[in-house]
Amino acid sequence: MGKYWDGIDYFFKLYEVEEPRITLYFMKLYENIIVSSRAEEAERKRKAEETRSKARGGKNFTHNVKG
Repeated sequence: MGKYWDGIDYFFKLYEVEEPRITLYFMKLYENIIVSSRAEEAERKRKAEETRSKARGGKNFTHNVKG
């Protein structure tokens, strides 16, 4: 559902969820765990790339200057 949880009532009614507040709590908890995990993975990849860049010996310029 991403960051928009507006339509969750529809699914709770469709599947006849008995405790929607508790179910929503665990859904949001799970979402938080997934988002944190993905952020940690991205940070780990960024640090690994930074380490590789330093190991190559030099700065990595992303522009080309002609003059």
